[in-house]
Amino acid sequence: MTASGARKVSELPNAMEQKEELKGRLEGKRLAVFLDYDGTLTPIVDRPQDAVISDRMQRAVRDLAERCVVCVVSGRDRKVVQELMGLDNLVVAGSHGFDIWSPDEGAIQREMGGEFGEVLDEVKARLAREVEPIEGSLVEPKSASVAVHYRLVSEDERPKIRAVVEALLQEHPDELKVTPGKMVYELQPKVDWDKGKAVLYLLEALDLEGDDVAPMYLGDDVTDEHAFEALKEEESVAGRGTGVFVGRADDPEVAGRATSADYVLDSVEQVEEFLDALAR
Repeated sequence: MTASGARKVSELPNAMEQKEELKGRLEGKRLAVFLDYDGTLTPIVDRPQDAVISDRMQRAVRDLAERCVVCVVSGRDRKVVQELMGLDNLVVAGSHGFDIWSPDEGAIQREMGGEFGEVLDEVKARLAREVEPIEGSLVEPKSASVAVHYRLVSEDERPKIRAVVEALLQEHPDELKVTPGKMVYELQPKVDWDKGKAVLYLLEALDLEGDDVAPMYLGDDVTDEHAFEALKEEESVAGRGTGVFVGRADDPEVAGRATSADYVLDSVEQVEEFLDALAR
């Protein structure tokens, strides 16, 4: 997935320690900030419904959104993200960008993938029958996909969940794909769409394609790599985009991971500090 020029997370400079370099990147440009939600604005938690944004983070995002375009790009349903954020001055791209809302233009519903509605309904029902009885599992139906969380499932039971997911993919090879995440399988329509394409689409839709625009993306998950890559490799953006990986560079689980991000922030708390600094 990662680009050929990717580096290990452990090799990335910390964004808070590179203020002068970042200032040079952003000077004289309009900043557009794209933010993942889970693991970036809130810590990863056992149950998705418990990922509530802190008052301090909410204030940091709100203040930044008063100064530049801020968009939350999440795998969650768009309306769920809006409720969790509790802010009305953000662009929100839910379901990995299938469903977008702007304070100026309202809902921008992506038609792509709509023809898979019947298959997704079948999959949601099947997962409810075969996965939900497994202790600790959580099936999260969404408007354009369905997620299966297994963080609280015992190690012995996790292969059962994987088997159900693989069976569904084999039965619908032309209709479904799976996007892996942190202790979650996300079954989506098999279309050429991801967070990177969502960010590029948003730059166009929000009239942010000019050379005077500096896009920045903050994220922590595998799905965010598509956005890091898009900002680095897309000809219309390359040289202007900045990717920031969120996660401890000294954590053995992530230190050796290849990423196309340019900088790292160690924690959600450091993200808050960074957003405050951008707003100032």
